Amino acid sequence: MCKMSEELPELQAKRTVKEQNETRSTVGRRFSVAPMMDCSDRHSRFFLRLFSENILLYTEMVTAAAILHGDPDRLLGFSDEEHPLAVQLGGSDPEQLYRAAQICNEYGYDEINLNCGCPSDRVQSGSFGACLMKDPGLVADCVAALKSATSLPVTVKHRTGIDQQNDYDIFAGFVAAQVDAGAEAMIVHARNAWLQGLNPRQNREIPPLKYDWVYRLKQDFPAQEIIINGGIKTLQACLAHLQHVDGVMLGREPYQNPYLLHNVDQVIFAQQQVEIPDRIAMLHRIYPYIERQLSQGMPLTRMVRHLIGLFHGEPNARRWRRYLSENAYRKTAGIETLYQAERLVS
Repeated sequence: MCKMSEELPELQAKRTVKEQNETRSTVGRRFSVAPMMDCSDRHSRFFLRLFSENILLYTEMVTAAAILHGDPDRLLGFSDEEHPLAVQLGGSDPEQLYRAAQICNEYGYDEINLNCGCPSDRVQSGSFGACLMKDPGLVADCVAALKSATSLPVTVKHRTGIDQQNDYDIFAGFVAAQVDAGAEAMIVHARNAWLQGLNPRQNREIPPLKYDWVYRLKQDFPAQEIIINGGIKTLQACLAHLQHVDGVMLGREPYQNPYLLHNVDQVIFAQQQVEIPDRIAMLHRIYPYIERQLSQGMPLTRMVRHLIGLFHGEPNARRWRRYLSENAYRKTAGIETLYQAERLVS
């Protein structure tokens, strides 16, 4: 384990069990939508929030260095309506993460998540993401730094291992180190991450799923909150996983087919007296937000790209996608562009 900096002496003392329990999460993680680069921006999150007040949403991964040296408003700003919302941080320097977490705390997030699962070359070059699973001690130092910087719950998103590693004990040892450091929840993408030979998309599809490892992890750490992620495409599949773990995180599926979430409150959260809107109703719900953003100079295409999949599987869905793809990028595109696209599917 790397040594803590002398500039942060508070990191050197472990929190007591009582202190950890006092800051234990009140965030509900029964169902969440994963942090996804180039997908989970504030416009996407606002749209997904319209489906449910209960789901936990995540930002795209933001590096600690970018927060410290860039424009935090651009990187971290969000609408109050997006709550509950977690910020995912990338980094491997405990001091940088400590300072970045303090800034995130000021913005009012509900959780801080550490990325230990992304396998991209860019992330590897910065020595964070999935490659951090090689050094559980360093990750534990990072978790301790985050815990010391804020009273927000700190969670870790990670894989079952890296490359051809196939040893459950190594996987469980990584988790144990983070639990000891104070991580409130472990969010497991139930595949190994291949650091060489597979691109990020292939890393989401080719390595075999190890759901049984995640179920076993919950048995071995019964007091720890364990969330499962990877290859989950339906709410019924979520219910099956919830028989074994505490929560389910979906990734690409809600982004490609957002209407999947139309009855999530009823199916996952057992709320029977809820309105179940149709697709046109969901479109109308987002119109006021889009109009506000347009009035502030936001290009229509930045928002519309998150709506492309709304009519997935429906008649005329192709006409909807094609019209928006051909017209929303134009500088003159406004809300009328969406009105016209709506006529194609009404």
